[in-house]
Amino acid sequence: MKVDKTIAAYRRMRAQPLWRLLASGNGPTVIGLLQSHLYEKERSLPASILFERLARDLEELRAQGDEFPQTAQAYVARWLNEGYLERRFLAGASEEEYELSTATVEAIRFLSGLAEPHSAATESRLSLVIQALVGLAEATDTDKSHRIARLLAEQERIDHEIEAIQNGQMRVLPYASAIERTREIISLAEELTGDFRRVRDQFDQLNRDLRERIMDSDGNRGEVLDSLFAGIDLIVESEAGKSFSAFWRLLTDPEQAATLEEALDSVMSREFVGDLEIKNRRFLLRLTRNLLEQGGSVHEVLQTFARSLKNFVQSREYLEQRRVNQLLKEAQRAALSIKDEVKATEGLEYSLELSSSRLQSLSQWVLYDPSLQVVPELMREGEAAPIDLESVSELVVQSEIDFRLLKEHVCDILEQRDQASIGDVLELFPATQGLGSVIGLLALGSRHGLKGDSVETVNWVGEDDQARCARIPKVYFLKERMDELV
Repeated sequence: MKVDKTIAAYRRMRAQPLWRLLASGNGPTVIGLLQSHLYEKERSLPASILFERLARDLEELRAQGDEFPQTAQAYVARWLNEGYLERRFLAGASEEEYELSTATVEAIRFLSGLAEPHSAATESRLSLVIQALVGLAEATDTDKSHRIARLLAEQERIDHEIEAIQNGQMRVLPYASAIERTREIISLAEELTGDFRRVRDQFDQLNRDLRERIMDSDGNRGEVLDSLFAGIDLIVESEAGKSFSAFWRLLTDPEQAATLEEALDSVMSREFVGDLEIKNRRFLLRLTRNLLEQGGSVHEVLQTFARSLKNFVQSREYLEQRRVNQLLKEAQRAALSIKDEVKATEGLEYSLELSSSRLQSLSQWVLYDPSLQVVPELMREGEAAPIDLESVSELVVQSEIDFRLLKEHVCDILEQRDQASIGDVLELFPATQGLGSVIGLLALGSRHGLKGDSVETVNWVGEDDQARCARIPKVYFLKERMDELV
């Protein structure tokens, strides 16, 4: 029965990390913690930084009454064992780095889709499907007359459209449709960046499979060994390797990259982009960089696997591995041959001294800090105090700030560049009202700017002629929103 096969497949999937994470009792907490640290901003973190941030979050959860008795290191070790995290040792790095597994990424994307579902049967999705099918039909058509007829029809359509534009009849995508299509493009791009992890997992599995085939091959030479000794990169020449290599060539092609950058710049300058959520605008701004970073990491893994497999064979290391594998199989066969003569619970009157060593992760080592034994130094000048946006709103109400002058300064600098931070404005136009000018720029930035992920230090001279500085959230004024300041 087909239902038996379906049930068996679902039972196998039930034991996989994705389903176990979604079904676990503390799944919402685990997904929320991992999403906030390894999905929304950084994609990987060194062990020490991840432990520190998780420890801070766990303290806050305990203060709210949640039960989390173990340390951050213990929970990370458990999530690593469960398949929710992956640990990698980068060349030259002082400690290991953690990142989300493919199963966790899929769980986050699944839950995000439930929280913010797409509207059913949107026009943009249907348009993308139609365009893809039309392109496929044209690219696979071998009839010359059909292809020439389509090209002539396309040429006629283009001529009519040019004539209409010259006559002042230009069709522009409606505002709502433009926003809807932009969101669909962002959704597709997010799925594309998420696919890189699955590709990397495919290479990892292929590398293990090839090594197992080398270990299990009988005789001096096998098909895999013959190919490797002949200088063939089996990982690069695999179906996954060829597909990714073709994608990587397209992504790094100068002409395609320039086309993508030009299209992104054009879209970001449109008025409808201002109605998108901040995270969507940030995603579009970082799209090219994210694609190159994710693709570059997969490309590096591909090359590393290919080189390590070659070295594994050329250094004859596989011979020792095969010998150990054969010894293990002989021991198993010997054990099976006497299973009816010796019971599993029977003592053998034989002692074997085993060597043992305590394994410990490098991230758990505590280094000696000589500075702890140093005599305390004299009191030094402290860092600039941070200013948050909440305190800015209170100060604005209590002060009289020349917002008109500040808006003129921001517009003057945006006429020379596409974006500028508050620090950039203060470099060209010093704070005439001291702290009041800084607070006024923060107030304008909170309403008409784009808040970044970092902080910056700004300087001004107070009414007592004393130089002062403060750390403030990095807020950018964008040229495309300059009309809001007029």
